[in-house]
Amino acid sequence: MKKIQLAVFDMAGTTVNEDNVVYKTVRAALAKHGVDVSLETVLRFGAGKEKFKAISDILTESNNNNVDANVVFENFREMLAEAYANLDVTTYDGVEELFKILKSKAVKIVLNTGYDQKTAQSLLNKLGWVPGQQIDGLITADDVVHGRPSPEMIDKAMAMFGITASANVLKAGDSIIDIEEGKNANCGWTVGVLTGAQTREQLATAEPTLILDSLADLAKVLFP
Repeated sequence: MKKIQLAVFDMAGTTVNEDNVVYKTVRAALAKHGVDVSLETVLRFGAGKEKFKAISDILTESNNNNVDANVVFENFREMLAEAYANLDVTTYDGVEELFKILKSKAVKIVLNTGYDQKTAQSLLNKLGWVPGQQIDGLITADDVVHGRPSPEMIDKAMAMFGITASANVLKAGDSIIDIEEGKNANCGWTVGVLTGAQTREQLATAEPTLILDSLADLAKVLFP
């Protein structure tokens, strides 16, 4: 089995349980502009992406190209700030225990996300997670030029810790685009989890190394 030096985990739906509030807010922002799409559609075309890109793609896929994605995005940001102010955020059962096990094995833990820095930091604050303590780093959409499925965030995470062999990197997330990102970075492991945006059948189309019910199950796979 490949030695894992770095684990890159998505946030919402993978390590952080925020009840899909971001995608529900994307849907509400679109509705404000007369675009009525289901949450399933939002997740199908927007899951895991930088949120302006997600909105643009949803508008394109739903044949609403006459709606200005920039305006929808600005409304979304305002609505999300309000939603987050009142949101109860938790982690999934077993995730913090997984972090401790990985740290005991000298594996670096980086969270990455399609959220901007402000949104991601608000999630960390609610959880009490601090880079250098529970996790080793955070990389957001603001830190890169190209969002997922580009490998840029994973490349940046590797550079942060001087890791040169992508075969020793694991990427896990709850969406197809997370798995595509990991494959584009040539990660040794790509892992789909079923706690968030997409189903086992959807994740399977991206052909990850494995699909788990929860990230908490990862420790017994890596260290049986």
